[in-house]
Amino acid sequence: MPVGTSTFVTRWINFLTMVLAIVVIVFGGWMSMHHDGCRKSLTLPVLALGAVIFLISIVGFLGALKNNSILLWIYLILLFFALVGILVFTVLVFIVTNDGSGHSVTGLRYKEYQLQDYSSWFLKELNNSHNWERLRVCLVKSEDCNKLSKRYKTLKEYKLAKLSPVEAGCCRPPSQCGFPAVNSSYYDLTFHPASANKDCKRYKNSGAIKCYDCDSCKAGVAQYMKTEWRVVAIFNVVLFVVLCIIYFVGCCARRNAARCKGPF
Repeated sequence: MPVGTSTFVTRWINFLTMVLAIVVIVFGGWMSMHHDGCRKSLTLPVLALGAVIFLISIVGFLGALKNNSILLWIYLILLFFALVGILVFTVLVFIVTNDGSGHSVTGLRYKEYQLQDYSSWFLKELNNSHNWERLRVCLVKSEDCNKLSKRYKTLKEYKLAKLSPVEAGCCRPPSQCGFPAVNSSYYDLTFHPASANKDCKRYKNSGAIKCYDCDSCKAGVAQYMKTEWRVVAIFNVVLFVVLCIIYFVGCCARRNAARCKGPF
C-alpha cells in the first residue's frame, strides 16, 4: 500500500469507530438508567464493548494522526488481542449452541423443545436458581403469554398458531400432558395428566405462574438464546474479517511511520 494512504485510511477508520464507540457507551448509559432489570443485565457488556472499541480506536487514530510508530505498535497489539478474543468467543458460541433441536408434534405448527437436548453449559446456567429467577421475572414482565389471548381470539386460531420457542415452552403445558385447551390462555386441568412429565403438575392457568417453572420453558429460553447467539456468532465472523483487513492496513501504516520518522 502506498506511503500515506494506509495512514490516511487508518486515521479515518478509527475516527469512525470512535464515533461508534461513543454511541455504544451512550446507549449503555441509557440502559443503566432504565428501570427494567432485564435491560439492565445487558448494561455492563454494552459499556465494556464501547470502552474497548473507544480505547483501541483512539490509540489507532492518534498513532495515524501523528504518524507515531510506537502508538501504532500499541494499536496493533490491542487489535490483535481483540481479534483473538473475538475468535475464541465465536468458536465457543458455535460449540455451545451446536446441540438442541425441536421435536415436531402431530397437530401443532410449531416445535416443542426439551432441556436435556441442550449443551451442559445451558443446563448449568438455566438450572441455577439465581439465574432462572432473574429470567423468570423478565418473562413475566414481558407478558408474552398474556398477549396470546389478544392475538388468537378463538381456539381455532390458537391451534393454527406458530408459537415461538418461549411461547410454546412457557405459556402452555407440554402437549404430552394431554390437557385440552379451552382458549389461548386457559387449559382444562381437571383432566388427569397423560404423562409423568413433572411439567404437567407445574403448569397453572395463572398469568403469574403459567409454565415459567417448567423445564419446557427453560428449553424454550435455551432455544431463543441459541438462535440469538448464532446471529451474534455470524456477526462476529464478519467483524473478524473486517478487523483483519483493518489490522493489515494498520501494519502498513506502522511500517510507513517507522520508515518516515524512525521509532520515535
